[in-house]
Amino acid sequence: MKTAYELAMERLSKASPATKLTTQQKKDIAELESRYKAKIAERELLVERERIKAIDRSEFEALEQLEKQLVSDRKSLQSELDQKKEEVRKRE
Repeated sequence: MKTAYELAMERLSKASPATKLTTQQKKDIAELESRYKAKIAERELLVERERIKAIDRSEFEALEQLEKQLVSDRKSLQSELDQKKEEVRKRE
């Protein structure tokens, strides 16, 4: 008897079968992930410096704006990464 999880996974694989990636595609995706992880970390460091300055000056509105900007930047970079990874997957 199959578990609900196993049944769900079977249905999922029928709906959208997993594609096999070539070694080069895997390498390219790993490189993209590494590059974007570095970009996000760089952005976090820049914002952290600005946050410290804003706290020192008691500029709490600026602090809130920096937090919103960081979230927006992360989403933007993640979206960009997902798009590039999809492009790599579509290559043959």
